[in-house]
Amino acid sequence: MDNIYFVDAFTDRPFAGNPAGVCFPYKTPEDTWMQALAKEIGFSETAFLLPATEGYSLRWFTPAVEVDLCGHATLASAHVLWESGRLQAGEQAVFHTRSGRLAARRHKELIELDFPCAPVHGIPAPEGLLESLGVSATWVGRSSANYFVVVESEEVVRDAKPDFANLKKCFHGDVGVIVTSRSGSPGYDVVSRFFAPAAGIDEDPVTGSAHCSIGPYWSEVLRLEDLRAYQASARGGFLWVRSGPERVYIRGRAVTILQGRLAPAI
Repeated sequence: MDNIYFVDAFTDRPFAGNPAGVCFPYKTPEDTWMQALAKEIGFSETAFLLPATEGYSLRWFTPAVEVDLCGHATLASAHVLWESGRLQAGEQAVFHTRSGRLAARRHKELIELDFPCAPVHGIPAPEGLLESLGVSATWVGRSSANYFVVVESEEVVRDAKPDFANLKKCFHGDVGVIVTSRSGSPGYDVVSRFFAPAAGIDEDPVTGSAHCSIGPYWSEVLRLEDLRAYQASARGGFLWVRSGPERVYIRGRAVTILQGRLAPAI
């Protein structure tokens, strides 16, 4: 069976959304091997799956570091499990990760991820953050993993041109920064971008894990239980987000663009 896949997540067409590598190693790999392969592939994240007692063990690596949570590579992994026949259509995908037990299920034509909520609380803007982003903020917050910057309009989100070298200095080991606003377009409710130079990713095309904060924040502000979200990177991607007290349910589509085998010596 093929053991490596390239999947575009949070899109219904190739070469859009966020590309992820999905790898099923022949045996339990060393961390250095997974990091080297993720760097070789070069996507923002590569997922590594091994069978577990219930479901799969799942880990995610950027080209530079291992991360605690990744939405688009989890979506891509679930997509591959069903598409390859490793899971049957009615089965739930269960993943054991550094962020606990995660799950995915099919919801009509979409895949729904069951993720932990990551609420944000207001903080003073850290020194240099807004200057490095090149934006003015209406509100600044912080989740357990990311800074959260609310700006005045969708145009501000789209037009932001961060100084990534300076932005990296603001993180002190943190994952990244979400820049977000209400939508100015009729097709969605909120818009965002995500920057994580400290993790080796200047801009992530579509970030499922960021919506663990975007969903709860905007659901409360807009008084909407279900949000239509768009991440306005160059590739762009759509997400549907529903927030509960402790969990966030993120829906999206995925498309396989490549499948193959690693060389036996790797």
